[in-house]
Order: sequence, then structure tokens, then C-alpha cells
Amino acid sequence: MKLVLEDGTEVAGRVFGATKPVTGEVVFNTGMAGYVETLSDPSYKGQILVFTYPLVGNYGVPAPRATASLDRPYESDRIQVQGLVVQHYVDDYSHHAASRSLGEWLRSENVPAITGIDTRTLTRRLREHGTMQGWLIPSAQSLDAARDSAAGVDMQEEVFHAVAPTAVTRYEGGELTVMVVDVGAKDNIVRSLLARGVSVVRVPWHHRLAELAAQADGIVIGNGPGDPRQLQSLVEQVRQLLNGYERPVLGICLGHQILALAAGGDTYKLPYGHRGVNQPVQDLLTRRCYITSQNHGFAVRDGALPPDWEPWFVNTNDGTNEGLRSRLKPFFGVQFHPEASPGPQDTAFLFDDYLRLVGALARS
Repeated sequence: MKLVLEDGTEVAGRVFGATKPVTGEVVFNTGMAGYVETLSDPSYKGQILVFTYPLVGNYGVPAPRATASLDRPYESDRIQVQGLVVQHYVDDYSHHAASRSLGEWLRSENVPAITGIDTRTLTRRLREHGTMQGWLIPSAQSLDAARDSAAGVDMQEEVFHAVAPTAVTRYEGGELTVMVVDVGAKDNIVRSLLARGVSVVRVPWHHRLAELAAQADGIVIGNGPGDPRQLQSLVEQVRQLLNGYERPVLGICLGHQILALAAGGDTYKLPYGHRGVNQPVQDLLTRRCYITSQNHGFAVRDGALPPDWEPWFVNTNDGTNEGLRSRLKPFFGVQFHPEASPGPQDTAFLFDDYLRLVGALARS
């Protein structure tokens, strides 16, 4: 098979996943490990993923998890990417918890993947020109012939509805209850909350949120794929919640962007996004720096925040916004993933801070 970019670039490789032709936005991830968590992260829905680390597959894949469980290391119940591109795939895995190879997992879910690609050159092209539409197609097929046959994803119709649950799910964990608004939230957000002794109500983003929010002690708006401005119905629901809600609200990744839009701010598309486990951010209040896990292609525009909101974190690589907070109410969001998975847990304390505030306001 070969990868073809919209600028005409073609790179051929050897197949180790499924062989069906697909299309999607081509993005790169700089993580050195964590491919199981990354491939099952709903934020990658609709995208062809390039791993910059040259060795992929050497520790295999664990056994499939039970239906509707929260078993690690999976972040959802399926592979979410459209396709995978790596430099060197290792089929002969070695790990005590592995039960199958990465290739077997990809083929079982009909996801194409190719190896033997110069991912360094490919990544440099994506950095110079920005993320582009791409096609994974048979080597002998022309792009014109593949445009109609390649499986793509309609971000508006398929992604936002496909990655979110269809029903409300409750996880028992403690007296306090946190409502997680799910637009494709990683399972580790739920696991992180449960580990801290609270119950979680996981709600599809298109549900009537106000009814359940009234019964919750706090709200977390989770991550997900795509452009937040395509979720205007959710933005409007969150805006109405903010107007009358007095309990803590935390936005994570896409949830951070939704929170900003609901507050009256703006978002924009980054040239090639932040996808990896080594993104440095600085807390503008304490001036402390943290290494974070990130996966997003859009960002909040600092200059568009209303007067009663302020920036909280900044990316020290490119100066983009990494967090915001209300000056008046317990509402705040972070662009990075405090739950990591994969990645460093440097900012997991944000869950502790958030839940302390949830507990204090619930008792007041």
C-alpha cells in the first residue's frame, strides 16, 4: 500500500494491518510508547496517524477487554484511527501481558497500516505544510480511482455521534457525583475520578444536560475529536449551564475548547497540532512548568477571552493557550490531559484540586 498526501506526496510501504483503502487527516504523534492507548483514543477518530518513534509493536497488545468495562490500557472499546503509518513494525512482540501482535489487533478491526516509511521526512513535511488530507490505498491504484472508494469519516454526522455513548452510564464510587460530558472522552478520565472516591455519571454530549447537572456535585467536559465549533448545540447547552451553575466545572482538551466557546471566547486550528506525551506547559499563577500528554488540533484564542475569564496555562514551545479559568466562578479548563494514558502524570493533581473544590461546595 501507499500513503498519498493532498499535495501529491506519495510514499510506499508494506502492509501489516488491513488492506482496505481509507482517507483522513494525516497527523503525527511524538510519543515513544503507549500505542495501545493512543490508537484507542477517540480524539483520533477520522485521522491517519503517523508515529514518529521508529520502533512500534515490540510489546504487543493485551487481550481484548470485556464489553463495557473500563479495563486498562484501552481508552475506548475499539481502534479509533482511520489508518496507521510507522517506520519499523515489530511483529515478534515480547511482553508478559501481551496476547496478540499489533498487526493482529489492527486486522481484527479492519484498520489498515503500513511500515517501511521514512516517518522523519513525512513528519517534517507535515510540520512545514501543516496537517493534510491523505489516502492509504493499494500501490497500483491511482488517487483519482481511490477518491470514491476510500473509506472516510464525516466529522459532523459520524464522529461526534459514533464516539460518544448512546445512553447514560453510572459508575458507583462514593457519595459525591461528577457528571462527565462525553464527546469521545478517554476512559482514564472516568478511572481517574473513580480512583479518587467519587461516583461518575457518563452522559452523551447530545443528552439534555441540565437535568442531570442539577443532580451532580460537579461537571467534567471530556475530550473528543474534531472542530469544537461544529458542536454548537453542546456549546449552547454548556453556556446555559454556566449562567446558572454554581458548582465546579472542569473542561479537558476538547472540553476546554467547548468551555471557552460557551464563555464567549474563540478557537482556531493549529498548523499541525500537539500530539505526544512531552508537551511543556507553564502555570501562569505559580510559574511552575509541567510535562503533559496532549492530543488536539485546535486551540483557544487568548485574545478573545471575555473580561471575566483569564488564561491559566501556556505552552512554552509555541505560546498557545493551555488553560483558562473564570475570575468569578469555579469554572476552569485545561488543553492537556491530566489523566495522561499514555504519558506523564505530572498534572494529575488537578483532579485532586478539582474534587476538593467539589467537596467543599457540596458541603456549603
